[in-house]
Amino acid sequence: MVKWDRPDPYVLSLGVATDDIDELGHTNNAVYVRWLERCAWQHSQALGLDLMSYRQLDRAMVVLRHEIDYLAAAYLGDQLMVATWIVHSDQKLRLTRHFQICRTSDGQTLLRAKSTFVCIALTTGRPKRMPAIFLERYGAARV
Repeated sequence: MVKWDRPDPYVLSLGVATDDIDELGHTNNAVYVRWLERCAWQHSQALGLDLMSYRQLDRAMVVLRHEIDYLAAAYLGDQLMVATWIVHSDQKLRLTRHFQICRTSDGQTLLRAKSTFVCIALTTGRPKRMPAIFLERYGAARV
């Protein structure tokens, strides 16, 4: 049984594949970052903010900073749940997500992370205020 750090996470389920394993026989640390990105992106899509929306608005939320605590290893064949919560937004440029990755077989937390995202204009790559729909959709998901 998984004990989430916060209530009502958005959860992505996945299995550890051969390509995720490094020379030490466990999941490579860079793979976890890919999983965090996939979970955040799927959560955004579930909120109605997909790539087409981003392009139409000329805005995107991109990672400014990751803080990751690797607590235990994942191994080939493990089934995992990647959870995310939006925990903060400055209502201008930045929002913060927390993540937790757990193994389904024993509920063990393998990773906790905090990621800061910044809103940019896609055409320039420069920071630009979040449009109203970002404030609405991401704001409604904030815990």
